[in-house]
Amino acid sequence: MSRTHVGLRRKVNEDSMLVRTDRGLWAVADGMGGHEAGDVASAKVTEALMRLPIIYGLDEKVERAVAELQKVNLELIALAGSDDGRRTIGSTVVGLAIAGGHYRCFWAGDSRAYRIRDAQAERLTRDHSLVQDLVDAGMLEADEAEGHPNASVITRAVGVVEELRVDIAKGDVQSGDLFLLASDGLTRVVADIELLAVLTSMPLAGAADKLIEIVLSRGAPDNVTLIIAKAS
Repeated sequence: MSRTHVGLRRKVNEDSMLVRTDRGLWAVADGMGGHEAGDVASAKVTEALMRLPIIYGLDEKVERAVAELQKVNLELIALAGSDDGRRTIGSTVVGLAIAGGHYRCFWAGDSRAYRIRDAQAERLTRDHSLVQDLVDAGMLEADEAEGHPNASVITRAVGVVEELRVDIAKGDVQSGDLFLLASDGLTRVVADIELLAVLTSMPLAGAADKLIEIVLSRGAPDNVTLIIAKAS
């Protein structure tokens, strides 16, 4: 189940997503760089993941995905350089791969992944952002992070520096587990406890629609994209 919306303040949707349930692979990319640049960056990210061959080993699949992201990283840096180096053309990415009762989550930036199980939501990713670094250093309380004036400053993304580092999380999958992938257009507007309440109170299609509805009712300051995957 997936949804994307340009929001109420942007003219272009710079988000992109990949839904390959048949291959157990999903991803959300949130582009940056301004008009026509961010959408190019996020599209390059998801297109690279779309081109992955069929790979049955979970670790091998993620290794190949990361290698493809590193190629896109260099392409985007070159593209930005051709524009006199005056801007960054980049994208965050969060991806999920599931096979054989296990998952791998890989990401760079502040797009997030959650697992919902037994009426609890577990965030699988750690934001690569300035405010998260401040929280980790004990210089900022977690509940102050979302409204911080530097909340939009990310410290890692595809297309920013030549050596792209992608973090990977792993764990088990149980039947009925829900996984949510989302750009920050959702997670900055809707709190984790609200995400959990919506995802556990209605069918997935209705939940996806409801989350978009909530974001729009709160002004939708950014593009918003979400994917909900349910383990069978």
